[in-house]
Amino acid sequence: MGGVLWNIGAFVVALGILVAVHEFGHFWVARRCGVRVERFSIGFGRPIWRRRGKDGTEYVLAMIPLGGYVKMLDGRVDTLTPQDTPFAFNHKPVWARMAIVAAGPFANFLFALFAFWLMFMIGIPGVKPVVGEVRPGSIAAAAQLEPGMVIKGIEDTPTQDWEAVTYAMLAHLGSASMTLQLQQADTQYDVSRELDIENWQFDPDKESPITSLGIQPLSAKVLPEVATVVAKGAAERAGVQVGDELVAVDDVTLDGWESFAKAVQGAPGQTLSLTVRRSGELHTLSLTPDQRKVNGVETGYVGVAPRVLPLPDEYRILLQYGPLQSLWHGMQKTWDLIGLTFSMIGKLIGGIVSLDNLSGPISIAKGAGSSADYGLVYFLGFLALISVNLGIINLFPLPVLDGGHLVYFLIEALRGRPVSEKIQEVGFRIGAAILVLLMGIALFNDFARL
Repeated sequence: MGGVLWNIGAFVVALGILVAVHEFGHFWVARRCGVRVERFSIGFGRPIWRRRGKDGTEYVLAMIPLGGYVKMLDGRVDTLTPQDTPFAFNHKPVWARMAIVAAGPFANFLFALFAFWLMFMIGIPGVKPVVGEVRPGSIAAAAQLEPGMVIKGIEDTPTQDWEAVTYAMLAHLGSASMTLQLQQADTQYDVSRELDIENWQFDPDKESPITSLGIQPLSAKVLPEVATVVAKGAAERAGVQVGDELVAVDDVTLDGWESFAKAVQGAPGQTLSLTVRRSGELHTLSLTPDQRKVNGVETGYVGVAPRVLPLPDEYRILLQYGPLQSLWHGMQKTWDLIGLTFSMIGKLIGGIVSLDNLSGPISIAKGAGSSADYGLVYFLGFLALISVNLGIINLFPLPVLDGGHLVYFLIEALRGRPVSEKIQEVGFRIGAAILVLLMGIALFNDFARL
């Protein structure tokens, strides 16, 4: 329950920040264009706090934190006096109205830049992209990748850490091939390997782009040795002790901790014969895993944790720069993320990426909570990612979104007169229907992942 509340709290904070940024973009440019702003609201519904500023704008914090709005004086919905007319939105030149509407998404992009700039100033922990293992029969194995190789770049994109590798790989989803720039293990020689990815597909809920290609990143080493035994758990009842080396289950030799975990998870309530090495001697124990449900499936667990050898410091990196360098890297990161997002949207429309990958508020709330758990830098990265997505979504040419309004204003600029209200109304209804459909799919996907 505490985890759910934490996720909700982090989600509300994240959404409040991003909505405030987006609406402030509209507000700031509207004021600069001489439009009277009557209300600036974060949230919908009953106000829980309000204050009228010296500028005449009413600032509101409302009960339902799922959006916000800027109410401008507009002759299409307000009764105007001759004194009010010069300050009405609909009486401003078309270029001014376009600037006001575009300012919201643009503010989201600027916020992402600010978040990345701050992240690079603080320092972003990362792991050098060194190949740990290559799965036999995989795409990576066919391209002759080897353990110990360092992924220095993908095509023309340099990759300093695994996050950069992931983004660069996603950008090539749907391509016939992808070339990796690599440094050979224990040498300074660089080589290239071309991966055949014409039939590359993966489920992002089950694996990452990296592991789906057969690459296992070099990481902390998990040993088949018991480091922790939970009191009153199945392992303690069976006589398992800290320091025991796991050798076999039901006379099948274990090749690591993962094979032991799979054996336990697949045998809830069933007695297993566990062989351990203790002080150089073999002991056979009867281990009966307890049962619990994970995603509706009965799974076994015994209450032990492995000994883990941390990743050596030589493989850890800290991406940290001065103010100007951080600004440059922040701009580059924001631009790359905008490009990747547009690319993924195109692949979604083209059918290369499945609609099953759409995420809604539940997945976003989980992401907010988990990133907040890891600390400020990761939460800032999450905010930057969602801010870019929010800005791009609002640029969709749907009449209910900023992009739809921009389309109408562009037509007005070209024709010399506005689009008729009847056509706009039809467009709003169609746009709203499409938006509701997409949100429905996203929510369905969210519930399916629970």
